[in-house]
Amino acid sequence: MNISVVGLGYVGAVCTACFANEGHNVTGMDIDKVKVDLINKGKAPIVEKDLDKYISKSVKENRLRATTDLKEAIDNSDITIISVGTPSKSNGDIDLNFIKEAAKAIGEKIKEKDTFHIVSMRSTVLPGTGKNVVIPIIEEISGKKEGVDFGYVSNPEFLRESSAIYDFYNPPKTVVGTGNKKSASVFKELYAFLKAPYFETDIETAEMIKYADNSWHAVKVTFANEIGLICKRLGIDSHKVMEIFCADRKLNISSYYLKPGFAFGGSCLPKDVKAITYKAKSLDENVQLLNSLIPSNRYQVERIFYHLIKPLKKRKVGILGISFKANTDDLRESPVLELTEILIGKGYEVDIYDKNILLSKEKGANKHLLDNELPHINARLKNDLNKVIKNSEILIIGNSDEKFRQINFLAHKDKIFIDLVRISTNTSQDNYIGVAW
Repeated sequence: MNISVVGLGYVGAVCTACFANEGHNVTGMDIDKVKVDLINKGKAPIVEKDLDKYISKSVKENRLRATTDLKEAIDNSDITIISVGTPSKSNGDIDLNFIKEAAKAIGEKIKEKDTFHIVSMRSTVLPGTGKNVVIPIIEEISGKKEGVDFGYVSNPEFLRESSAIYDFYNPPKTVVGTGNKKSASVFKELYAFLKAPYFETDIETAEMIKYADNSWHAVKVTFANEIGLICKRLGIDSHKVMEIFCADRKLNISSYYLKPGFAFGGSCLPKDVKAITYKAKSLDENVQLLNSLIPSNRYQVERIFYHLIKPLKKRKVGILGISFKANTDDLRESPVLELTEILIGKGYEVDIYDKNILLSKEKGANKHLLDNELPHINARLKNDLNKVIKNSEILIIGNSDEKFRQINFLAHKDKIFIDLVRISTNTSQDNYIGVAW
């Protein structure tokens, strides 16, 4: 393929060298003549393992050249990759000036072309940048329509400094976000040489992926450091602790617990987080990430009431599942119980259906709890799911009991369902509201 890369910094230089190494004809473009001259001499403009070797080889074989002329770069390509900088502003937002300038220049140049040109965003930009900033600029200036006359693709990079060449060829995943089939087909062919999992999605999802990744990486570093602070105070080898921690590939280093939804609860997580943060406080260590967990979890509960339920202006609520997890009767630290008590306290009419709580109410461990500590919950427990649905205006799905999965939301168009656990594969629509989808 014929590819141009706008911006020959860290990401741009690596992508330029690697795509050329794969046999594509690549033109790198940058306003910095020093970078352009270095590449044309077969030298790397940045320090990165093996980059000199890749650039030198491709320049000698006439597959790679650099220029300061954007028109020349676009004229000689069918795909333009934007890899300019997106520095931070003082308020934390990203500065899109380089992105906007690149979009304006690309719009001017493709106006003169009569072939379908694909613009790919490799720079890290916030969700909405493609549809609300870049595409409108290119359309306005070029007079062309995205998806018809040109294509737009969000294609985030996952490169680490000092191992960028290796990461290019061994990425954890390849993500291509676009709204048109032609661009998607071209990029699937472009990345056919990689063995990594390939995800084709919409533009906004692709833009968000990099922020989810890097935020998680920051959480991991901070978490390990805070565990290290506590261990140091206690005379414990933190590296040994984390070595054992990381050996758990079932729960710790896995996808478990990483599905957005409602607050955590149960007998372990709230209790143990409170205990370890109390211990850190007693040791005079400020573990800000760990300290944020309980307040953040509490916000998840309050948000459901203040952001989703209260604005609906309806007073009859049915709670479908009040135990903290399906197939259990455990009410300890149940966030659904906490939400239910908020609703009762605010004067809502509340009915509750939970088959496991009903069972334990008669002869289980919860009988004493319900009779003596939670009489306000006990009084609202109902044994007929259909009646709870019929008598309610809002239905809160609190756990993933199989009975709740069988509910046909569209058959109850006069009800509003708020799903805290994602029993449906749908995203929010009509009378169905997903808590985070």
